[in-house]
Amino acid sequence: MAITASLVKELRERTGAGMMECKNALTETNGDIEAAIENMRKSGQARAAKKAGRTAADGVIVIAHDGTDRAVMVEVNCETDFVAKDDNFKSFADAVGERALHSDTADVAALMALPLHEGEDTTIEEARQALVSKIGENMNVRRFVRAQAKGAIYSYSHGVRIGVIIDMTGGDEALGRDLAMHIAASNPVCVSEAQVPADLLAKEREITEAQARDSGKPDNIIEKMVDGRMRKYLSEITLLGQAFVKDPDTTVSKLLQSNGATVNAFTRFEVGEGIEKKVEDFREEVMAQAAAARGE
Repeated sequence: MAITASLVKELRERTGAGMMECKNALTETNGDIEAAIENMRKSGQARAAKKAGRTAADGVIVIAHDGTDRAVMVEVNCETDFVAKDDNFKSFADAVGERALHSDTADVAALMALPLHEGEDTTIEEARQALVSKIGENMNVRRFVRAQAKGAIYSYSHGVRIGVIIDMTGGDEALGRDLAMHIAASNPVCVSEAQVPADLLAKEREITEAQARDSGKPDNIIEKMVDGRMRKYLSEITLLGQAFVKDPDTTVSKLLQSNGATVNAFTRFEVGEGIEKKVEDFREEVMAQAAAARGE
């Protein structure tokens, strides 16, 4: 069967693959477009599997919110900043955010099994594999959080790398956005002192006591030093204790009181946090590629 330009065009539109890849796939199946799509999906899965071990520490944070008391924030990773700016990658990440918002999936594995778009057969995982094959980088949907607000949902995105969603009762939209922006900049651990994890508090007190004892002062003075430093530490890591970024002379706690508002909860995501990114030696990488090309 002749492989016509219109057949290649149709396959490109249905798969998003390159022209030569589509032409070769159609040639292998003697023009059977359905068989070509199946083969391309299989080869795409194989290529995706080969790249699965590569560290994906770049990417985007997507916030999906439909104006109700429900919102979702998703981190989708790739290997480089260049791909994070690619329209295909961004479109995929946005679609994942929308599916997470309009579903009740509890974890990433369940989310990946959903169709990327409502009414379509292609799952998020299949779309991910196809995109890995097309772009040539490992990609992952790393995590997501779904917020069901007690009050109202507000959000802030600092570019595509930091995202914040906040659940606030009282106040107004301007205050909600300002506080979300504050959280993006100041990165508090939690809302109030009561929510600070006990292990974090114990570790910090241990470090503070060790530092204070190095001063050689009496125990009663050391105790006061430790208490003072712990109060300062708690003000730095809790949202309510922090100085408001737009007015450092007032704390967030006082700002909320003056506006009759309460922060119920917040979540802050930053791209790649907690992922150990491999440092590449460019010279060694080029030499390794050259050796592979020579069959060594």
